[in-house]
Amino acid sequence: MSALDPLPVATAPPKERVAYLDNARYWVMLLVVIGHSLTELVVMDSARGVYTWIYSFHMPFFILISGYTARHYIGDFRQIRRIVSTLIVPYLLVELSLQLITRHYDGTPENLMILSPQWLGWFLAALFIWRITTPIWRALKYPITTSIVISLLAGLIEIPNVLALPKVLALLPFWVIGLHMNREVFMRLGDIRIRIVSVVVLVSSFVVCQLYAGTWTTQWLLWKDRYSEDPLFAGPWDGMMTRGSLLLVGAVLTFATLSLIPRGRSITTVLGGRTFYCYLLHGFIIILLDRQFDLWARLEQYGAASVVGCMVVAVVVANLLMTKPVATLFRPLFEPRLTWLFREAEPPSVRVPASSVEPTTATPPTDTKPAPTS
Repeated sequence: MSALDPLPVATAPPKERVAYLDNARYWVMLLVVIGHSLTELVVMDSARGVYTWIYSFHMPFFILISGYTARHYIGDFRQIRRIVSTLIVPYLLVELSLQLITRHYDGTPENLMILSPQWLGWFLAALFIWRITTPIWRALKYPITTSIVISLLAGLIEIPNVLALPKVLALLPFWVIGLHMNREVFMRLGDIRIRIVSVVVLVSSFVVCQLYAGTWTTQWLLWKDRYSEDPLFAGPWDGMMTRGSLLLVGAVLTFATLSLIPRGRSITTVLGGRTFYCYLLHGFIIILLDRQFDLWARLEQYGAASVVGCMVVAVVVANLLMTKPVATLFRPLFEPRLTWLFREAEPPSVRVPASSVEPTTATPPTDTKPAPTS
């Protein structure tokens, strides 16, 4: 058997990080950690309102940003290698660890279900599926409309929780919207008039959630249940209308938040570049405090004060998990180089056979200026 030819690298190396995107990652990660820290307190109205507001747009926000940064994915060597090292390996480590921990404390799951993420791992599984299907969404004529139709119809049928497929399909429109965003749209969101409207929208939505969250079923915000199942109990039409409304609310609040994200570099830019570690690690802290010390059950007696305190601690913990020492310590684990697993890659130019090169006198010179894109 002959040796395989070296794989070509088809894309350019990663460019310098964009301050605006890292700032956005920082703020949405704070929402993620705060939201997860309030999960066990939603029995209280003071926590339920904040929880509902955060969950109405924090994952749409995160997914749209992730889609935008993955819009150039074509499945070349460098990108495939990065998928394995930063999605598949962390998914296996985190999901296996969390399932072992919960089985130790709760006795469930009785059998390890590595392909059925129970909590944090769902987002890594979703990113894997969304990213490898990116070329499809870039090629379709009506990608956003198609993704919305898929999301609405997904709630009508029973879909197994293999790689979080119910949530992958339900939240798909935000990924596809992100793929089709461009820099000009983000810049226009910074217009002062849009920012004023955004503040009004975000504040108003927060007040509405505080007033009426007690009458809503927060299970809708998890994007994983079939419409007809407990606890949703919705008919096909009502289910699609509700999910469609949540898609709209998520999009409006996401763009409102994006308009308020600072453009310049700051400490949030530096920390925002390390949100990966914060996302993977904060769940272990929450589970330990809950299962080992029964912390949230003890906090309920303090009412609104416990909610505020929980949010403050969540912000502190999130910032600590985005510091350089944490990244340095966990990078070999969550972003392994895997040089032992992958073959070496070479630039395409060194592997072009001489027989495949056309004589320079056979054709007239062509205009090398790129064609305009729509």
